[in-house]
Amino acid sequence: MSHPHDYRVTDPLTSLQRYYRFHASVYDATRWLFLFGRHALIRSISERDTVERILEVGCGTGKNLLALSRAFPKAQCVGLDISEAMLAKARKKLSHQYEHITLLNQAYDRPLSDRAESSFDLVVFSYALSMMNPGWEQAIEHAVQDLSPGGVLAVVDFNATNLSAFQRWMAFNHVRMEAHLSPLLAANFDTHQLKIRQAYGGLWTYFLFVGEKPGSE
Repeated sequence: MSHPHDYRVTDPLTSLQRYYRFHASVYDATRWLFLFGRHALIRSISERDTVERILEVGCGTGKNLLALSRAFPKAQCVGLDISEAMLAKARKKLSHQYEHITLLNQAYDRPLSDRAESSFDLVVFSYALSMMNPGWEQAIEHAVQDLSPGGVLAVVDFNATNLSAFQRWMAFNHVRMEAHLSPLLAANFDTHQLKIRQAYGGLWTYFLFVGEKPGSE
């Protein structure tokens, strides 16, 4: 059985890498309780007909890459994640019929377009930006650079909570919930969609954002 293309790095483990090495085996079985809006985000962009190259930052176990491959069967997909343990799960999920998927084991600490054949028509962040602390501002800047003219950024992520105890618990799990992401996204992209929704009766909110690279016209 062949696997998606794979480029590994040997950087020292970060706390996030250690965290996901522990959680990788149970991630798909447990995170559906928390990670709302992923299917809705993909549905909201699935009718676009000019998507040839897709980048998902923080692709994890490959769940979204699988859905993106089905939504855009002719597109070349790149999935990037810092966790080798999570990518090991992705390789099993993305079997030989998805040879148009490339997996990169690295941080999103620089744009990828300088090493790719071309820039990307779609960049996706699914519950990744809220875990980049520090680094979320730079990741958004890299996405702007990686997108082609008219390219689209699609994001679903945690937004905020009014319960300080829950906020501290999420911070312990590397998640920042301070409503800090959507304003910067709206400032850097021409907003097509921004929806903030409640989870578990308002225990927290999450958001869906779709925006176009500015200056595309």
